Amino acid sequence: MNQAQVPDLPRFIPLPLREPRRAWLAILIGAAMTIAGSLALSALSHLLAPDIASPEFPMKGPLAFFMLVAFAPFVETLIMAGFLTLFLRFMRPAYAIGLSSLGWGVAHSIEALGWGLVIWWPFLIFSTLFVVWRQKGFWVGVAVAAATHVLQNIVPAWLVAFG
Repeated sequence: MNQAQVPDLPRFIPLPLREPRRAWLAILIGAAMTIAGSLALSALSHLLAPDIASPEFPMKGPLAFFMLVAFAPFVETLIMAGFLTLFLRFMRPAYAIGLSSLGWGVAHSIEALGWGLVIWWPFLIFSTLFVVWRQKGFWVGVAVAAATHVLQNIVPAWLVAFG
């Protein structure tokens, strides 16, 4: 595949996220989209179901911050990249991205239903970024998706670790 737009991606995904041209811009726009989407979905889920379960993090302090900002984004991105690489052998990119985000929503719902309802959106963006940027190399795709994930997690991690 030449390094261009990935076919089939929905038009609501901004152009800088659909083509591997400027990683810094894709990361910043991707992070803004994940944060805005997460906040909107969280508000909506709490409005419609105020008693919905949210995740509990027993860890606090610097270790919790490290785990949520560095460890989890990298490990989850590697797992996501492995599944997406497999999915892309059998389906079009848009379907692989949708299946990936749905899978992450289900996986996080096992911990807390409210988390799963909110988390599918960021993973839709992370999955899109991986699929687009893997054209430049597997590890480039991992790096762009993981960097976006790190930015998504910074504020919630701070609140969990030190709030």
